[in-house]
Amino acid sequence: MRDPYSVLGVSKGASEGEIKKAFRKMAMKYHPDHNKDDPGAQARFAEVNQAYEIVGDKTKRAQFDRGEIDAEGKQKFQGFEGFGGFRDAGNARSGFGQQGAGMGGGAFDDILSDILGGFGGRGSRGSKSGFGGSGGARTQSAPVKGNNADIVAHVTLEDLVRDAKAQVTLPSGKTVSVNIPAGTVEGEKIRLRGQGHPSANGGQAGDAMVEIRLKPHKLFEVRSADLHLDLPITLYEAVLGAKVRTPTLTGAVNLTIPAGSSSGKVMRLKGKGLPTKAGGHGDLLVKLQIALPPHEDRELSTLMKAWQEVTPYRARGPEFD
Repeated sequence: MRDPYSVLGVSKGASEGEIKKAFRKMAMKYHPDHNKDDPGAQARFAEVNQAYEIVGDKTKRAQFDRGEIDAEGKQKFQGFEGFGGFRDAGNARSGFGQQGAGMGGGAFDDILSDILGGFGGRGSRGSKSGFGGSGGARTQSAPVKGNNADIVAHVTLEDLVRDAKAQVTLPSGKTVSVNIPAGTVEGEKIRLRGQGHPSANGGQAGDAMVEIRLKPHKLFEVRSADLHLDLPITLYEAVLGAKVRTPTLTGAVNLTIPAGSSSGKVMRLKGKGLPTKAGGHGDLLVKLQIALPPHEDRELSTLMKAWQEVTPYRARGPEFD
C-alpha cells in the first residue's frame, strides 16, 4: 500500500483536524454508493479507509512515523515478519471493524456515519461501508435504498375543497388513497415513505413522490387560492339589478348584482375559493359579462333606439376620438 499521508493528500506534519477533513473528502469522493458505474472506486475507497486507520489513530500514527509498522499496520520485524505481524495485519485489513484505542472508541465510525448519511446507507457500525467485519466483507456492498417512484395524481378543484383523497397506484401494483393536505397547489409533491421501488440488495425501499396536478375546470380559473369566474348576465339584470344564481365549488349561491353594473365589473365572494395552508379559504372573484340574446330581439332593438335618442351618453371618452 502507498504511504497513507500521500493517499489522503496531507503532509506528515498535518494536524488531526486536517487529516480528518481530508479523509471525509476522499471517502465521500470514492464511496461505492456514489460511484456505482466505477468498479475501481471500491478499491480506492478501501485504500482511503486503510490510510486513515493508520494516521487517524494517534498510536498507530506514532508507530508508523517511528517506522515500527508499515502502511498496512503490520509490525516490521527482522526476518519472518509475516508471523509476528499476522494478527495485527488481520485487524488492520478488516476495514471498519477493529479500531485502535487512540481513535476515541467510535470516532472512525462516527465520521463514516456522517458520510453514509448522504448515500442512504444503513446497517450496523461494522457494515455501513460494506468493508467492515471480516476480510471477506470487503467485497460486499452496503444495503442501498431503492429509487423513488414518480407518480402523478390528477385531482379536481372539488377534491381540494372536500378533503377528498387521491387514488394512486404504487410500483408494487397496489392502489392506495392519498390524503391531500389543505392548501396543496398545482405541482406540489406528497411523499409516501417506503412505497417506491424496492432496493436491489436488501435495503429500504425508495419513496413514492406523488405530484398533484389539477384537472381543468369548465367554469373556474385558479390563481393561487382564489378562483375566477366569468358570469353571464342579461342586459336588464345589469341595468335594473338582480339576484343571480352563481356557481361555487360547494354549491350555487345568490349574488346580488347592483343596478347599473357594467360588463367587466368584478365582485368578490369571500371564502368561496380553495383551502389555504394557513387555514381558511381564498375568495371567488366573479366578473360580470353582459350577454345579449342569441337571436334578434325587436323589442330590445326598439328600446335601444329610443334610448339612444334621449340619452346622449358616451361609453368611451374623448381619447378614443
